[in-house]
Amino acid sequence: MAEGEVDGGRAVLFGLFAWDKGEPNMHNETRKKILSLLSQHRIMSLATVRPDGWPQATTVDYVSEGLTLYFLCGANSQKAANLALDDRVSLTIDHDTPDLMAITGLSMAAHARLVGDRVIAQRILQLFPSKYPEYSEQTALPVPMPTVDEICIFRVTPVVISVLDYSKSFGHADLITC
Repeated sequence: MAEGEVDGGRAVLFGLFAWDKGEPNMHNETRKKILSLLSQHRIMSLATVRPDGWPQATTVDYVSEGLTLYFLCGANSQKAANLALDDRVSLTIDHDTPDLMAITGLSMAAHARLVGDRVIAQRILQLFPSKYPEYSEQTALPVPMPTVDEICIFRVTPVVISVLDYSKSFGHADLITC
């Protein structure tokens, strides 16, 4: 099947991965790989769309529940202003490695929406310290944790996930639609 063709409800995009229209065809192994990468990392590069149309990429920390990610930012930040106008984001989660063929990571196209429910926001905020195990209960974080009144928490819902794994071949990526 050629790129872009649809056959029996399946499509091929960029020659990388096939999926069923409407439902992700995410094999258990792929899902485990995504969840493993999400749990191994704590920062992501996040690109929002500025009012002038230019992308704006920044680094933020995140927590995740399944495939849903959460990040926080200042209420008066450029990220929050950008997302108020356009909730589309692109993000990457990866790490540096000296071995070219050991590159792994995630790239996503997603929607980032403000968490408006204070109870949910408080629950999500409490997850952030767990991403920093080097700060135990006896060792305080270097800065006080913000309150839900001081920050915005955004829920990131993936639309497309690209799972990079160069160990399979140079530039290999499995593309999953959600």
